[in-house]
Amino acid sequence: MSSVIKVDIPENSYEISVAPGSLDQLGEQMTGLKLGKKVLLVSNPMIFKHYGERAIASLKNVGFDVVHYNLPPGERYKTLNSIQKIYDVALEHRLERSSTMVALGGGVVGDMTGFAAATWLRGINVVQVPTSLLAMVDSSVGGKTGVNHPQGKNLIGAFHQPSLVLIDPEVLKTLPAAEFRAGMAEVIKYGVIWDAELFTQLEASKHLDQLRYVKSDLINYILTHSCQAKADVVSQDEKESGLRAILNYGHTIGHAVESLTNYRLLKHGEAVGIGMIAAGEIAVKLGLWQKADTERQNALIQKAGLPTKLPAGLDIAAIIDALQLDKKVKSGKVRFVLPTQIGAVKVTDEVPTDTMRQVLEEMAG
Repeated sequence: MSSVIKVDIPENSYEISVAPGSLDQLGEQMTGLKLGKKVLLVSNPMIFKHYGERAIASLKNVGFDVVHYNLPPGERYKTLNSIQKIYDVALEHRLERSSTMVALGGGVVGDMTGFAAATWLRGINVVQVPTSLLAMVDSSVGGKTGVNHPQGKNLIGAFHQPSLVLIDPEVLKTLPAAEFRAGMAEVIKYGVIWDAELFTQLEASKHLDQLRYVKSDLINYILTHSCQAKADVVSQDEKESGLRAILNYGHTIGHAVESLTNYRLLKHGEAVGIGMIAAGEIAVKLGLWQKADTERQNALIQKAGLPTKLPAGLDIAAIIDALQLDKKVKSGKVRFVLPTQIGAVKVTDEVPTDTMRQVLEEMAG
C-alpha cells in the first residue's frame, strides 16, 4: 500500500511519498526534481550500517555523484559543532547551489541536515529520508530545521522545505523499541490536535508500544494520517505565524524537561508525552477540557509505553524558569497549546503560574 501526500506551499510545494520498499527507488524519485548532480548523504553510523549502501546505490544507479558523512548519534550532538563538520564535507566535495543534501536518519539527522542545507551557500536542496517513526510522522515534514543551544532546544534554526520526503515503512523493522514508543507520542499528538478519527483508531489497537504488535495496515494508516495532518497545517501556515503553533502540543513543558536533563535522560517523544499529560491537566483545571478526555489521552500515552511522571528530583521552579526560554514565548508570556476536545486545541498565554506549578507538582516522579 502506497500513498502520496502533497504539501501545498506557494513556491515550496513538495510530495511525501509513503511506500514499502521505496528506499531502493530514492534515486529514481529524485531524478524528476531538477536537482544537481552532487549529493551529500548525511546519516549516523547505526542507520548507515543498515541502509546507507542501499541509498547510495540507488542514487549512483541514476547518475548522482555521492559522498556521505556520518554524524554521531544522539540529541547531545545536535550542535553547531556538528553542523561545521557537515560544512567541511560540503566544501571538500564542492557542493554547489544546485546540489542536494539527503538526510537518512531520525529527527536529529533530519534537523541538522536540513539546517546545513538551509545555510550552505545561503540554501541548497534537501531531501528527507526518515528512518524513525518520529521523523516519519513529524520532523521530516514542514521544513523546520535547527540545532540546540546549551540553554534550549532548537533555538538556532531556519525554515527550509525539502524537495521530497520519502518514507519507507519497512525501515522501521530495525528501529529500537524505545524509539518506536517515542515516535508514537507524536502520533497521539496529531489525534488530539487535529484528527479525532486517528485518535479512535489508536484506541482500538491493543498495543502501541512495539512495532511487532501493531498491524501493518495500522502503521500505514498512522503514517498517512499523521503526515496528512502535518501537511494540512503547514500548507496553511508555513512559518508558524498562527495555526502551526498547535503542532507544539506537549512540547512546551517537554522541551523544558529535555533541556534540564541535558537531553540525556529522556527521548524527545518521551518528553512530549510528559508535556501532553501536563497540558491536558492544565486544560482541565482551566475548564477547557473534560476530565474524561484527558483520561483517554493519558491511557493512550500509557499504552504506548511512555512515561507519565516527571523525572525524579527535577526542580519544579527550574522547569517554570526554563519555560521562559521557549521559542513560543511572546512579550514575556509563555504560550501553551491546550486541548478543548479530541481533535481540537487552542493556543493561549493565559495560564497562571500557580496552575503550572500545581500540575507539575502532581506529576512529580
